[in-house]
Amino acid sequence: MKVLTVLGARPQFIKASVVSAAIGQRAGMTEVVVHTGQHHDTSMSDVFFDELGMAKPAHHLAIHGGGHGEMTGRMLAGVERILLEERPEVVLVYGDTNSTLAGALAAAKLHIPVAHVEAGLRSFNMRMPEEINRILTDRVSTWLFAPTDDAVGHLAREGVDPARVHQVGDVMYDVALHHGERALKMSENIVSRLGLAEKGFVLATIHRAENTDDAERLRNIVGGLSRVAERLSVVWPLHPRTRGVLAGMGALEELERHVLLIEPVGYMEMVQLERAAAVIATDSGGVQKEAFFHGVPCVTLRDETEWVELVAAGWNRLVRPIDMAGVAGALIHAVGTQGKSIAPYGMGDTAVRIVDVLSR
Repeated sequence: MKVLTVLGARPQFIKASVVSAAIGQRAGMTEVVVHTGQHHDTSMSDVFFDELGMAKPAHHLAIHGGGHGEMTGRMLAGVERILLEERPEVVLVYGDTNSTLAGALAAAKLHIPVAHVEAGLRSFNMRMPEEINRILTDRVSTWLFAPTDDAVGHLAREGVDPARVHQVGDVMYDVALHHGERALKMSENIVSRLGLAEKGFVLATIHRAENTDDAERLRNIVGGLSRVAERLSVVWPLHPRTRGVLAGMGALEELERHVLLIEPVGYMEMVQLERAAAVIATDSGGVQKEAFFHGVPCVTLRDETEWVELVAAGWNRLVRPIDMAGVAGALIHAVGTQGKSIAPYGMGDTAVRIVDVLSR
């Protein structure tokens, strides 16, 4: 069986690292990786293949920039050409990016079965491009690999054939177990290099369009983090797109007076920062879960989250960034807190379970 995997964004490289390893260990299965180029900066792309021991992609489309429709359309055409050349038995996609949708649509139109990792997640906010991408990808997928009970329930309510749905757990938990200890044992630690105190700082990651494309929301986040920085250090690995927006608003110079802004970091350094943080402020779905895996309280600066079980258990606080005081207060109050003991994401064997289903 030849599996063609379509990747394009930083979180997908991380998730694929363990599934690709499981495919490589399975007799009779081979994998061809296509990188769309959606995340093209070295710090957002190449570093993950190096750090996580992944083979370099066999195909690189170098597609990035432009509007959602333009980007997805170019990817669709590029992936289709590769599918006609490679003729795989399965196309594997992850998550909810434009790369995910392009890979799924290209395969479906060529009648190649699609396997979707992280199927069934819903924010119920159709203004999010991610919500559109994940719903359409689920609709054309043959195998829907759901991470949680809630994801399975969403698919059932949408009328998806239960035979297509496989609750396998969350592949990010596999990653945390597999690579987390490696990050701790590294001789170089970014926390000490930056002069940060263990459990003495806030880690911030903001990149979603709902925040970066809304000047008022972004100002509230910046203002909230600046207020927190009066009491607790704040470090923010700045996504290139977010940096550009802040510079365009004229907010970057003022922010740098309060917050430690650094370039994007690799996965291992991100794990080191997450483990050592007193609290994490994010709009990333993956970081919400990583905070939980490392036992760190999280404040999600969005209107909703797909990972509702973490909010219900008290590990995550959902805060709309509609005022600076609300953002700052939520972060300060979260320091030192813990949620209930839960285990919603499987046993760390998700990658093997995915490969088991595909090999059958």
